[in-house]
Amino acid sequence: MPILRIEHAVPDFAGWKRAFDSDPVDRKGSGVRRYQVSRSVEDPNYVLIDLEFDTLEDAEGLLTKMRRVWNGEGQNVMRNPQARIVDTVEQIEL
Repeated sequence: MPILRIEHAVPDFAGWKRAFDSDPVDRKGSGVRRYQVSRSVEDPNYVLIDLEFDTLEDAEGLLTKMRRVWNGEGQNVMRNPQARIVDTVEQIEL
């Protein structure tokens, strides 16, 4: 299952969260099956987002959309976004 992992600093978490919740890239319509938002315990203004997809093509498509957001209005709510598509190799619950 491909995962688009995004991380970046935010100047204001509440402002970023409002922008994220407005869903400018239509996550569900773009193939996102599940997502998780995390914050650094050392820096609550640093966020990590994992978005899960059924296909690599959907993950790549959303990454393309996100790059457009980052170069536009996203610059107001985030700093230096980094992204990569990863594939889960193993998941074990203990």
